[in-house]
Amino acid sequence: MNIKLPEQVNTAIKLLEESGFEAFAVGGCVRDMIMGRTPYDYDVTTNALPDEMAEVFRGMRQLDIGLKHGTLTVIIGDMPIEITTYRIDGEYLDSRHPDSVKFSRSLSDDLSRRDFTVNTLCFNERVGLVDEFGGVSDIENRIIRCVGEPDKRFTEDALRIIRAVRFACALGFTVEEKTAESILRNKALLSNIAIERIRDEFTKLIMSDQVFDILEEFHAVIEEFIPEYADLYTCEQNTPYHCYGAFEHTLKALESSEKDTAIRLCMFFHDIAKPLCRKTDEYGVDHFKGHALLGAEMAENILKRMRYSKAVTSKVCKLISLHSEPCPKTKQQAKLFLSLHGEETYEDFIKVRRADMLAKADPHSQDEKLDNMLSFLNEIRQNGECRSLSSLAVNGNDLKAAGITKGQEIKRVLDLLLNEVIFDRVENEKEKLLQLAKEFTE
Repeated sequence: MNIKLPEQVNTAIKLLEESGFEAFAVGGCVRDMIMGRTPYDYDVTTNALPDEMAEVFRGMRQLDIGLKHGTLTVIIGDMPIEITTYRIDGEYLDSRHPDSVKFSRSLSDDLSRRDFTVNTLCFNERVGLVDEFGGVSDIENRIIRCVGEPDKRFTEDALRIIRAVRFACALGFTVEEKTAESILRNKALLSNIAIERIRDEFTKLIMSDQVFDILEEFHAVIEEFIPEYADLYTCEQNTPYHCYGAFEHTLKALESSEKDTAIRLCMFFHDIAKPLCRKTDEYGVDHFKGHALLGAEMAENILKRMRYSKAVTSKVCKLISLHSEPCPKTKQQAKLFLSLHGEETYEDFIKVRRADMLAKADPHSQDEKLDNMLSFLNEIRQNGECRSLSSLAVNGNDLKAAGITKGQEIKRVLDLLLNEVIFDRVENEKEKLLQLAKEFTE
């Protein structure tokens, strides 16, 4: 077990110890180092009271925004380190925040109020590893387990319900039986949590490498804040192209997609309208006509409800609306796609379609088409070929100078000219395009 703290964290701990206090790196950073992962950030816990911490780090850059709650952020070198006094929480009246916080000099008091055993591990170079709740054993057995009674932990802070699911997905762990039962028993408490908090945990969850097994077990948790997902869980796909139901297909596609927030959200929601669009023909084959456009509308409502940004919402919904469109088969069709949707959407469409295919009965049936799309794009870029109004050899000012003055007519003519260039019916040369523009307006 190789735990090596950064020099800046060791400095913070040593300064506290030299002043007569206890101090340990705690939580996720210790868990990640034990697992051989690189921590994203480092937290320190100490029995020094807030004013005592401020005195220990006097002369160093401090951020004291959370000091009244016992947290001081110290900048050592270029690293921000959150240092928090041992705490005992009061009663939780809103399933999220304690009504009071009492500072403690006991490490056990602080650890016993934490969420999961894997997040209770502490370490410093002098004492070594402190493991009061079996966190190392649970890491070795790849288990998410609540500290103490699960019902108490989840009623204290209902956000822990989705955090447990998220940690299991992110770490590739299973959820211990009593903890799992409590998650499903208490899932309705999520209604007490601000949607922005849920959104942030949900986003981290879908960015995980392994979501299939965990979300299949805990789909009811997701349905607490995305109730539209419930019908997807039971939606069959009796078609030659599919080997999974709609829910299983979605999770497989999600796991196969690039780790980009908009792409992952697209894959999570791309088939959400299938239950509403499902029609079974006389041969028992299912059809889902219109599910892409309706799915984009449904996703837009959900993403707005969850307070995702306008930019992310717009990108996700556009990709969902396009995800079942045919791939361009020629370079001209590729340029037309580019003119309509732009290069970013063109590249994202390939990523979405590839992930979608990897979750179907014949996962590589469209590889050649997708590879051709990339080849078209590379060739168009290398040759500097016209594929948008911005790359057209004439613009609105040129048309005005040629006597076309109405805004709507300018736009109409530019679109016609671009279409002619894309399909190689005229060269992208200014004089030839101006001559053609006159013909369009005669």
